[in-house]
Amino acid sequence: MTQTDHEPSNVQTVRTIEEKYFVDSQSPTPLVSVTDIRKRFGGVQALKGIDLNICAGEVHGLVGANGAGKSTLIRILAGVEQPDEGIIRVNGREVEIPEPQASTDLGLSFIHQELNLVPKFNAMENMTLGIPKPTRFGLIDWKAVRKRVDEVAERINIDFPLSVPVDELSVADQWLISIGRALIWESKLIAMDEPTASLSEAEAKTLFSVIRELSSDGIGILYVSHRLEEILNLCDSVTIFRDGNKVQELKRAEMTRRVLVEGIVGAEVKSNGNNVSHYKKADHPVVLTVEGLSRGKIVDNASFTLHEGEILGLGGLVGAGRTELVRMVYAAEKKRTGTMELLGQPYNPKNPADAVEHGVAMVPEERRSEGLVLDKSVNFNLNIPYLTPLRKWPYLPIVSPSKGELEASDVVRKLGIKTPDVETLVSDLSGGNQQKVVIGKWLGRQPKILILDEPSRGVDVGARSEIHQIIHEMADEDTSFIIISSENEELPGLCDRVLVMVEGKIVGELVGEDITKEAILHLSYSHEPKELEDPQNGD
Repeated sequence: MTQTDHEPSNVQTVRTIEEKYFVDSQSPTPLVSVTDIRKRFGGVQALKGIDLNICAGEVHGLVGANGAGKSTLIRILAGVEQPDEGIIRVNGREVEIPEPQASTDLGLSFIHQELNLVPKFNAMENMTLGIPKPTRFGLIDWKAVRKRVDEVAERINIDFPLSVPVDELSVADQWLISIGRALIWESKLIAMDEPTASLSEAEAKTLFSVIRELSSDGIGILYVSHRLEEILNLCDSVTIFRDGNKVQELKRAEMTRRVLVEGIVGAEVKSNGNNVSHYKKADHPVVLTVEGLSRGKIVDNASFTLHEGEILGLGGLVGAGRTELVRMVYAAEKKRTGTMELLGQPYNPKNPADAVEHGVAMVPEERRSEGLVLDKSVNFNLNIPYLTPLRKWPYLPIVSPSKGELEASDVVRKLGIKTPDVETLVSDLSGGNQQKVVIGKWLGRQPKILILDEPSRGVDVGARSEIHQIIHEMADEDTSFIIISSENEELPGLCDRVLVMVEGKIVGELVGEDITKEAILHLSYSHEPKELEDPQNGD
């Protein structure tokens, strides 16, 4: 059909998009399909031949453990990554998505857990950000823009003023703004990544109502969540990813919690018969006791003990509250309720510096932004614990420069940090060696407890092995560790004991040979917390 005078004005735009991104023409359904999608990052095969169909008007769940490949597929559909192999079709036509704008042009919208909004812009400005606006007499027709925004706001029941800056709104309201922006772009598929992670129960119910209304209007929803109850109650179908493979696709009638958990875990979880009495560090003195630590729903009544020389792992899914828990122990975040004891004495540090003075140190997950000063030398970074920030002299050392250099050289030697010399900029080191520097800066302080948040993230296999060796050697010298890792393969073999967190609660404990990837995953999808016993008091 050729364009006529009666044809809608946006038809030519649609044709231009089709000519730019569509490769061939096939059946108009499903809305989005991928066939044999493969993606490798170095030696890691992130996606191993994924087939997936998402239909118009369908809420399609996507579940799997951390690292299963869900985010990689979404990034490919969003045009952020390119597949090594495979075919993507939109409305039955083969397409290429070389960049994010191409994905938007094709009617695909992606709302990530970290909402991509401009904090000081108001709701209307964020909803129309980057969207071609109607003009009148050469100027933006803001009246028409406002009319369109009001229509969308009414459609998704936005009941707050659109003139309010988004940083003054709740997370739930910010989600509605992100959905509104997708609707203004006239998106046909909206992907949502962990949308309820920071929402209250009432806010989540409001979001579910909006999602159901959108799907009834023919919009496809790709819903990514670790919360299986949401998947069961909301989704028309679900696809399970495991280790880069699509292992199962289920319709609503086939979906049960047990089926989902078995698909995600991929193996029956068997106990080796170990109990807490077999825990090899159970007779070591208790270094840290945490009782009823809470911070709203983020951390809910967490209690545990840590023994001298113990390597205690915190397992669970992203967003389970693990980082928030250890940051309260380190006084980087304030607790609302609960008490702590360090070596049998009350422990209530005012701030991280106070925690360090008590012998508690922490290596944060974001080492480059929070653990290192990248434009300074290895020597400087290794001596950070001996620097006192003053108003007049920002970095005044409390040890002599010569002694500091000797200490730094000694740490470089002990940890095998690969650097030409201690004056090399830390930004010039590899990720693994940067991580060794972040750990090494605490050696001289000889902490009683060292908290490591994702210690192996972004490092190669060789560096990971070296970091694990450092941890074991320090534990043999009675340093106690709390280690967070979202890579479930890392905690077995490294930790003496693992506590698993789900939605702010500690729901289970694994000891010795019972610490397996499958057991951690199984507990990670449990919502029934159980009382934990101190291994020292086990039967």
